[in-house]
Amino acid sequence: MSDSDEEGPDQQLKLVILGDGASGKTSLCMRYAQEQFQKQYGQTIGLDFYLKRIVLPGSVHVALEIWDIGGQTIGSTMLSNYIFGAHGVILVYDITNYSSFENLEDWYNAVKKVCAGGPLPHVALLANKVDLEHMRTVKQDKHQKFAQENKMTSYFVSARTGESVNLCFQRVAADILRIKLTRPELEQQHRVVKAEVIHHKNDRAPVTRPAAKGTKSSLCSIQ
Repeated sequence: MSDSDEEGPDQQLKLVILGDGASGKTSLCMRYAQEQFQKQYGQTIGLDFYLKRIVLPGSVHVALEIWDIGGQTIGSTMLSNYIFGAHGVILVYDITNYSSFENLEDWYNAVKKVCAGGPLPHVALLANKVDLEHMRTVKQDKHQKFAQENKMTSYFVSARTGESVNLCFQRVAADILRIKLTRPELEQQHRVVKAEVIHHKNDRAPVTRPAAKGTKSSLCSIQ
């Protein structure tokens, strides 16, 4: 389904992506919305906005409004405006950067501050860069403990290869709308999109070639 379809969606969901700079938030959004991966890091200033249309079981058409929030906004007065009205929040960290995991507490506190006195949005914990397992500094048990203590769903993904990226967004949307996904539907989303991989100098595994583009989506930037 393309973004130009005339029929409006049954549901519109605002998803806010939070986390430190260089944790891979923009790469995740681009991988999911555009099936692209950029090797060079570019800092998001303010926020970027992505739109992705999906269909959930029961022929529920959903427009996902994905707000990619710049890592430097943690102390910004604009952060509360970005978070306000979110149906879901995805907290992202880099498994090779321990400080990006530690700082999730500050990001989560910002969400709780905005939602004080009201219900919290659905919150998911996302560990990015699992393709760099040999460089991991955040143990999985710490990830699981943080998710369980804060009643978050959790995912391990790679924006570079595409591993579990579709699954994460699909499940977050389904959880928000309380739609149950079947095992075949989950397995269909649990796929790896091949991407060009730059290996560590001691890693001699072969390099895969990038996959062809397919999904249509729209993108605009707000600064």
